[in-house]
Amino acid sequence: MCVHELTAIQRDLLFVVRGMSDSSGQTIKTELEKTQGRDLLTGRVYTNLNELVDKDLVHKGSKNGRTNEYSLTDEGREAVETRRRWEKRYLKQTA
Repeated sequence: MCVHELTAIQRDLLFVVRGMSDSSGQTIKTELEKTQGRDLLTGRVYTNLNELVDKDLVHKGSKNGRTNEYSLTDEGREAVETRRRWEKRYLKQTA
């Protein structure tokens, strides 16, 4: 899976999950809303998280039998790093 094939919200979700220690779906949604400065539909967040799970970029587990907890898979971590290298490369060219 190429990170450039993901939607913008999916890429943002990868970065948010990567940077959080408490990665319940609601916590991820709240953090993403803060960074984007707007409310997001709960269904949109969970649909995209589930697509990332299906693409083997995110692992979905259970925190306490009720709360879903999300973490990056090895492939997900590599996707984030690939995107960071790509951004750094092109930001250097414009600086």
